[in-house]
Amino acid sequence: MLVETSAHGSDNSARPRVAGGRVHDDAPDTAADFTRLAALPEGPERDAVRDELARAWLPMAHRIAGRFRNRGESLDDLRQVAALGLVKAIDRFEPGRGAFESYAVPTITGEIKRHFRDRMWALRVPRRVQELRNKVRIARRDLITASGDSTPSVAEIAARAGLTEEEVNAGLEALDSFSTLSLDAEMSSSDDGFNLADTIGSNEEAYDVVIDREAAKEGLRRLPERERAILYMRFFEDMTQSRIAEQLGISQMHVSRLISRCCAQVREEALDRGNQP
Repeated sequence: MLVETSAHGSDNSARPRVAGGRVHDDAPDTAADFTRLAALPEGPERDAVRDELARAWLPMAHRIAGRFRNRGESLDDLRQVAALGLVKAIDRFEPGRGAFESYAVPTITGEIKRHFRDRMWALRVPRRVQELRNKVRIARRDLITASGDSTPSVAEIAARAGLTEEEVNAGLEALDSFSTLSLDAEMSSSDDGFNLADTIGSNEEAYDVVIDREAAKEGLRRLPERERAILYMRFFEDMTQSRIAEQLGISQMHVSRLISRCCAQVREEALDRGNQP
C-alpha cells in the first residue's frame, strides 16, 4: 500500500494518504522511529521505542480486527490477536524496504486468519480440508451473488473453485464442522421436547452377557456331566443348593464346593483364551 502526505489543508497535512485518495487516521508517520529502533541494541531504550510504535499503530490493528467481527469470536479477543500480529510486524519490519503499513496489514490479517484456523474449529480437521472449506465457501458465495441461486450445485461450485466434486463435498462437510450443537438442543422437527442427546445410543448390557456366554462355552463342555448338570440347575433353573443336593443325593456343602470349583475353572480357561494372541 503506497502512502504519501497531502500538502493541502492544515487538518490533513499530517495524515497519511493512501493511493486512491483514502485517508487513514490510524496510519501515523513513524518512519524515524523505525529507523531508530533498527539501530538500537536490546535493552530498555529499545523496548521503550518498540512500545511507542505499538501504541501508535494499535488503532490500525483494531480496525483490521473489526473486519472479522460476527464470525463466532468476540471483538476483544480478535483485537488481542491483532495486537499480537502487530508486535510481530514491528519486530520483523526492515525500514529500508518500504512503508510499514504495507507490511503490517498482511501480517496482522494472517495472524487473525491463523487464529480462526487453529483455535475456532469445534472439530479438528486437517489444514487441507480447512483450505477446501474456504475455497468452497467463496465459490458458493460468488455463485449466489452472481445468479441469485441460493443452492448452487456441487458441479457448479467445483467449476467455479477449480476443484473436483469430491473435494467440494469434503469442503461442504467442513462448513458444518466449524461449530457444534449442544446435546440439549431441541430438534427443530420435534414438539415434545425431544433433544439431540435423545438420539445417542447407550451401552446394551445384554451384549456383555452374550460375550461372557460365548467365552464360557468351551470350558463348560470340558466339565464332567454331573458338574454341568449342577451348574444348569443352579443358574438356569434357579434351584437352591439344598434342593440340588437332595436331588443328587449329596450334601449341600459338596454342591457348594463343586459350583465354586467349576466356576473358577471355566473363568480361568475363558481368561486364558482371551489373553492368547
